[in-house]
Amino acid sequence: MTVLTTYSKELGAQACPCGYLGDPLHPCSCTPVMVQRYRSRISGPLLDRIDIHIEVPAVKYRDLADGREGESSRSIGSRVEKAREVQRDRFSGSKVHSNAQMTPRFIKKFCEPDAAGNRMLELVTDRLGLSARSYSRILKVARTIADLDGSDGVREQHVSEAIQYRSLDRKASS
Repeated sequence: MTVLTTYSKELGAQACPCGYLGDPLHPCSCTPVMVQRYRSRISGPLLDRIDIHIEVPAVKYRDLADGREGESSRSIGSRVEKAREVQRDRFSGSKVHSNAQMTPRFIKKFCEPDAAGNRMLELVTDRLGLSARSYSRILKVARTIADLDGSDGVREQHVSEAIQYRSLDRKASS
């Protein structure tokens, strides 16, 4: 699975030339034309080949220092191992080992969302003008999310989460 994250200005992977677009603490000084020109440097066909696009905003000190614990690494690791086992079973006897490697035939067989998920995909695909490759990536990621959730089927919430991981598709069409 290929993942692209946008993060700190220092690493050169920001959403605009000044690096502050969407930052709640700093105003962006870029014009819409500057932002569009900057984003167009990454081609659509290249973005289509990346499964997940995630923006990682700066974390406030208060959140870093918060003593509350989230889900433990052990618990997450257990869910991941179960999902990998499900995928090994699903693809046994084939050359495919994970959801990311699925061919169109496997996508059709294993990634069909429920009716609500299909409606959501139709709406988003039409609204954003997603390519066939982006559509397939969303389905494969939704299948992985469903596996991590312990779900036999791909449901609307899995599709919704997978769509959220395509933030650059949403921005390219804005």
